Amino acid sequence: MKARVVVTLKNGVLDPQGKAIEGALKSLGVEGVESVRQGKVFDVELAGADADAARAQLSAACEKLLANTVIENYKIDL
Repeated sequence: MKARVVVTLKNGVLDPQGKAIEGALKSLGVEGVESVRQGKVFDVELAGADADAARAQLSAACEKLLANTVIENYKIDL
C-alpha cells in the first residue's frame, strides 16, 4: 500500500522559509503570489492491505518522528 504524508506548519506559526520563497518568486517576476507556506512530503510504501492499520501506523510515526505536533499538522492519504 502506498501512502503520502503531508506535514505543514500550523496557522499562526512563523514560516521564515515560506517568506524567503515568496520573496524569491516575486523577485523572479512570478506575479500574483500573495503568500507561501512550505512543508514536507513523505511517500511511504507499507506492506499489507489494511487501510485502518496503515493509517494508525503512520499516525504513530508522525507523532513520534515525522511531525513536530506542537507547531505542525499532518495529513495522511492512502
